Amino acid sequence: MKKNVGSIDKIIRIIIAIALFALAYLGMIEGTLAIVAYVAGAIMLVTGFMKSCPLYSIFGLSSCPMKK
Repeated sequence: MKKNVGSIDKIIRIIIAIALFALAYLGMIEGTLAIVAYVAGAIMLVTGFMKSCPLYSIFGLSSCPMKK
């Protein structure tokens, strides 16, 4: 996969994923919303560590700095 997630984007994704996991784990959100939070958090965590986002690829976006 082509890397299309920059450093700042990666950090933001990981922070949001941790926050979603914490909200669901601590019971601040429950039921179906907690399941959605776990799934969204897992997706954000994986795309953050892999530095590749499938949605960015589909729409032709990239937050990586341009190489010269």
